[in-house]
Amino acid sequence: MSESEEISEFGYIMELLARGKVTIKNIERELICPACKELFTHPLILPCQHSICHKCVKELLLTHDDSFNDVGSDNSNQSSPRLRLPSPSMDKIDRISRPASQRRSLGWRGRKCFIACWKRGSLTPRTTTFPCPGCEHDVDLGERGISGLFRNFTLETIVERYRQAARAATAIMCDLCKPPPQESTKSCMDCSASYCNECFKIYHPWGTVKAQHEYVGPTTNFRPKILMCPEHETERINMYCELCRRPVCHLCKLGGNHSNHRVTTMSSAYKTLKEKLSKDIDYLIGKESQVKSQISELNLLMKETECNGERAKEEAVTHFEKLFEILEERKSSVLKAIDASKKLRLDKFQTQVEEYQGLLENNGLVGYAQEVLKETDQSCFVQTAKQLHLRIQKATESLKSFRPAAQTSFEDYVVNTSKQTELLGELSFFSSGIDVPEINEEQSKVYNNVLINWYHPEKDKADSYVLEYRKINRDEEMLSWNEIEVCGTSKVISDLESNCNYAFRVRAYKGSICSPCSRELILHTPPAPVFSFLFDEKCGYNNEHLLLNLKRDRVESRAGFNLLLAADRIQVGYYTSLDYIIGDVGITKGKHFWAFRVEPYSYLVKAGVASSDKLQEWLRSPRDAVSPRYEQDSGHDSGSEDACFDSSQPFTLVTIGMKKFFIPKSATSANEPENRVLPMPTSIGIFLDYDKGRVAFYDMDHMKCLYERQVDCSHTMYPAFALMGSGGVQLEEPITAKYLEYQEHM
Repeated sequence: MSESEEISEFGYIMELLARGKVTIKNIERELICPACKELFTHPLILPCQHSICHKCVKELLLTHDDSFNDVGSDNSNQSSPRLRLPSPSMDKIDRISRPASQRRSLGWRGRKCFIACWKRGSLTPRTTTFPCPGCEHDVDLGERGISGLFRNFTLETIVERYRQAARAATAIMCDLCKPPPQESTKSCMDCSASYCNECFKIYHPWGTVKAQHEYVGPTTNFRPKILMCPEHETERINMYCELCRRPVCHLCKLGGNHSNHRVTTMSSAYKTLKEKLSKDIDYLIGKESQVKSQISELNLLMKETECNGERAKEEAVTHFEKLFEILEERKSSVLKAIDASKKLRLDKFQTQVEEYQGLLENNGLVGYAQEVLKETDQSCFVQTAKQLHLRIQKATESLKSFRPAAQTSFEDYVVNTSKQTELLGELSFFSSGIDVPEINEEQSKVYNNVLINWYHPEKDKADSYVLEYRKINRDEEMLSWNEIEVCGTSKVISDLESNCNYAFRVRAYKGSICSPCSRELILHTPPAPVFSFLFDEKCGYNNEHLLLNLKRDRVESRAGFNLLLAADRIQVGYYTSLDYIIGDVGITKGKHFWAFRVEPYSYLVKAGVASSDKLQEWLRSPRDAVSPRYEQDSGHDSGSEDACFDSSQPFTLVTIGMKKFFIPKSATSANEPENRVLPMPTSIGIFLDYDKGRVAFYDMDHMKCLYERQVDCSHTMYPAFALMGSGGVQLEEPITAKYLEYQEHM
């Protein structure tokens, strides 16, 4: 790009700068990266049109990569705190920034195609989505990853001009001068270097090719003159895709991803976009007085908000002080009642103690009786002894039936504050008629993340909602609530622990007024991190019988037609073969969980896990290997299953069909048909613990284990499915922000 073109591209902005209407300092907020909060460095344009530093993209992807490895590691401990990750290494950054197609193919050259299709990506695949820090949505980077993103040279140039304005007093020195270097007078865009006048003449002599180099004023921002296509690296960008809103080359239009899209010439797009931008800027400048008026109004609203906030705090303090006074009054009366009861009881005990002390020798009643016995006058003795004898008899009876004069327990004086505690815990602002939101249990679900959806009858009256959630420990210990402010009526929550119960509730806000909390919803997270894979369209896939969708997350069985064509060859004892399809990623360690749905009309579907060598055996001779009498877990009562109930095999498959879930026979459980046949769950989950060699099948609606057994994991294990007759299997879609947007759109 020539200097004149560059000036025309930014001429309008520079003209505003020259007029003093726009200063570099005023646009600083637009030049800050949303990730690192610093000036952009080599910014890239994401598919959502937000920009982010090149290094920030790598670091964020690396963080996601390391956090996934932490979860999937066999040495991980969910109860231990997260260790601080080391700085990213260059080979790791290179691996992440490499296009996905290169990552999958790397390291498998020279092997047979059949082995390559089994072994590729034996670990969980890297995510192709990127969390944009600007809009907080997950964006798809495509197959090429970072390499498919355009560098925002326009923004980069503006940032460089901002830096130059910020360090105007600091001159750019010549790169070729001998020490001490002279101040540069121009920079060569082809050489990416700055020169003083003398050095420029030496290194760009007249009559040579270098004399034709493009030079500009002193700068440290060297960008290429021509934008090249990231998909076709040798082709120049010369068109603009109106559908994708990005520059493309002619090969992208002829046979690439933009072949069916509407494109225009780059000059036309440049002219159109520049006119739109200029009109928008002119409109904003023309509305300057209106903007200033609105800013003044906002400043008044801020002051009013501050005053109202202080007033609300004072009112809240007054209400709490009244509560404190009531509590202090009740506390005083309760303590007085307890003291009075204590004094009365102690007096009774003291009287009883004194009476019993009188029964001791030489004390009280006994001593007095001993003195009376010394009386020799009979009439005087009889007169005194009669009453004394009655007192002695009464004391004797009290010794035989000893009873304390009062109770020591104060059970009747225990203050019951459970109801008041519950009310105080729900103490909030007056609802002023705002209805309580209701969580929709049918639309709320848990998988890799948790999706909470709620319904509010007065949705228009609520400004926002607060979603609260907390973990419930196994001993029913309640932890503190976590709060998330939500503008809509649904929210995706991530980073929850596996195999734990969580409680969720929501409340509505209208300004500072809050509604009561909704009824709590308890959800149980999967027993392990979710394993991401798609159906493999190469290994074992029979496209004559099976129909795979473009996303490769749904497969259907075409029932009957091919069988009818071959009906004349079917004899007694012939078994229709199963059509197998597997996941495109294998498992070699750790704990993993995935889920799927079987269509209600399905006749027979088998699902589970199988090792790579077992799958090769099945696919090599499908007719013999898939006979129902051949496999232990086939679901047929052939009689050959009993011998190997407890043996660990390199596969485990359960049978699902006709709206039923069939539990395989087991030596430790009842094998009557009524005990082995369950209603088919809406969604079925599979949990594989590779290190312990265990596989379990779950009812996803209640996260309940239906069946568990040992499995031989000495080889790479793959998710495996088989269909016979009409049927369909749909993999559960991971819950992401995109999933939430799609649900709201639907």
